Amino acid sequence: MNMDRPRTELNHRILVIDDNAAIHEDFRKILCSALVHRPALDAAEEALFGDQPATQEQVCFEIDSAFQGREGLDKVRLAMDEGRPYAMAFVDVRMPPGWDGIETIGHLWRQYPELQIVICTAYSDFSWDEIVRRLGKSDSMVILKKPFDNVEVLQLAHALTKKWFLAQQARYQFDDLDRLVGVRTRELQEANERLQKEIGERRLVEGALRFSEERFSKAFQASPIPMAIERMADQVYVDVNDAFLKMTSLPRAEIVGQEPKQFQIHVDPTVPGSLLARLKETGSLRNQECTLHTKTGEKRSALVSAEAFDLAEEPHVLLIMQDITERLSLESQLRQAQKMEAVGQLAAGVAHDFNNILTIIQGHASLLLASASLGRHMAESIKQVSTAADRAAALTRQLLAFSRKQVMQPKALDLNDLIRQLTKMLQRLIGEHITLDCELSAEPLRVFADYGCMEQVLVNLAVNARDAMPNGGRLTIRSGALVIDAQSTARHPEAAPGRVAGVSVTDTGCGMSSDVLGRIFEPFFTTKDVGKGTGLGLATVYGILRQHDGWIEVTSQEGQGSAFTFYVPLTEKPSEAAPIRTTSTADRGSNERILVVEDEKPLRELICGALRSRGYQVSAAQDGGEALNVWQTEKGQFDLLLTDMVMPNGISGGRLATRLRSDQPALQVIYISGYCMELADRELLQGDHCAFLAKPFDVHRLAALVRERLDRRNHAGGPRSEREETVASAEP
Repeated sequence: MNMDRPRTELNHRILVIDDNAAIHEDFRKILCSALVHRPALDAAEEALFGDQPATQEQVCFEIDSAFQGREGLDKVRLAMDEGRPYAMAFVDVRMPPGWDGIETIGHLWRQYPELQIVICTAYSDFSWDEIVRRLGKSDSMVILKKPFDNVEVLQLAHALTKKWFLAQQARYQFDDLDRLVGVRTRELQEANERLQKEIGERRLVEGALRFSEERFSKAFQASPIPMAIERMADQVYVDVNDAFLKMTSLPRAEIVGQEPKQFQIHVDPTVPGSLLARLKETGSLRNQECTLHTKTGEKRSALVSAEAFDLAEEPHVLLIMQDITERLSLESQLRQAQKMEAVGQLAAGVAHDFNNILTIIQGHASLLLASASLGRHMAESIKQVSTAADRAAALTRQLLAFSRKQVMQPKALDLNDLIRQLTKMLQRLIGEHITLDCELSAEPLRVFADYGCMEQVLVNLAVNARDAMPNGGRLTIRSGALVIDAQSTARHPEAAPGRVAGVSVTDTGCGMSSDVLGRIFEPFFTTKDVGKGTGLGLATVYGILRQHDGWIEVTSQEGQGSAFTFYVPLTEKPSEAAPIRTTSTADRGSNERILVVEDEKPLRELICGALRSRGYQVSAAQDGGEALNVWQTEKGQFDLLLTDMVMPNGISGGRLATRLRSDQPALQVIYISGYCMELADRELLQGDHCAFLAKPFDVHRLAALVRERLDRRNHAGGPRSEREETVASAEP
């Protein structure tokens, strides 16, 4: 097949480049299916345009597979040599070993720049800016997130192969139009010369002109790209093609003879007629963004190219437009997703730093409150400081929950048991004017989750329902197990197939509008009055569920209440007992030795001071390297290591604990941290030798946990340090 000759049929050749054979089978299953016949849409098209819609035939894409980038490049070369190029390619980002997806795309485009690309990825390996920096700006590339939606894949395949076909046609049409305009211009010039020389040749010249205009008209009308001809003298349209009519949703009679300002078509929205003004200055325009309004009032965005030329001895303008509304919408969605991710990163960073500060504030406040010499007014002032620090700590926990970076200690638990234990507290929260009903499944709903996080999800949803029923109503909590299939995952992109526990929280309140529904999980978005809500409640719920590999769905109508249903994967692990919150008062030490490792100096000094005041011998280090030196100097004679998770100079808290426990297996460890990104190795928290203390904390919680760890060590019969043995032998 001749690559230089325009194609008259759609190209359904697609190349899939992915190192996973299952992905190739998925694409074949998705892309080799029949198009759905849409009689209602066909009837509407016939009524609007007066044409009988073409019968849709079954489309089966021709799928070729490559498992590495080099193999894909070889297939592209072979297809071009055969004269049957690929219209598009699905390219995975991760394809070890060898080229990654971005490098592969660069090679493919150098070989065949017209290839449409869909980047498939399940990870955020590359930001959009990095992709653009490596590959350059291109409208021939989109991103598809794994796991992908079947309909989305099918739509991309149809859209991009059609786009490839239209691009081919447009290129040939542009070339043909340039050639026709050139031929016509030369013919006009020759005609003028002949008219000046011989009046008798006038009929021949007019015949040639009519023939040229006929060819131009046919090319103009047949073009799939919206095109219009505007007379420069009075700035009215003299002709438009069918593609232009389709883009504007207007009949030809309402456009021809009208000015562009009637449809608000201009490059600069603040200056009507700016397109023609700029054209008069430069003589031509290329790919200038403009806006127009359709018959229904919809605002569309387009790239317009314009060229001035003479028609019937009058100056005219040829306008060629490319509708980019959908592309801009996709770009906007991508920017929104990136914005939410950036907000999450910012929230996590701010919360992490605040946790260190709040730990210092809470610690010193608790130390001052323990002093008996405080006056009544001073004690009350310090209590206010402590209360404010607690409120700030609650806010940071919400920020971390939204950004999915809060510390979690998941265990197997039964959601039904959790709901039953919360019933009394929930009834107090929602008030006596609201009736609480619980309809729980008979079978246990065992999930692997953090107990406190699941409590927070239910409490936040209950409080949200309470606020929607100021005059009373009914709150119903239902639970059950169900299986999520492919159809369900297609309906909700965050859903995952498999057996899940579903819990619905339904109220009879005021309900929500569609505009509010689209934003309820955004952080700091609230419909409540100023001072009555932070806008983090539902954002926290969303973040917690995503952190547990779950998701949430919402249905609501104004005046008819709302139903929030969340889903969490079920587990086969047996349920563990709910955590029992106890407060220990016996937190004094018995001269045990503790090594404190914390890079934040004020926090390190606070911890060391609090532990020394309770009878412990404390050594301190600001990082892992200094801690190893202290350990060697003291010959490892420590009973407990209290360390931050992330520290400078390359040795994390986890690595430090592993190295020290290799010398002394009985060493107890307490990890302290601000958010879960620091807990890169979840195995660190497994076992009886360690515990975790989340920032911020006060010195009483710290002392109680230290005492509990040391008592556990002594009860287990672990080896005691030389100093501890000396003290023990001196006791009566």
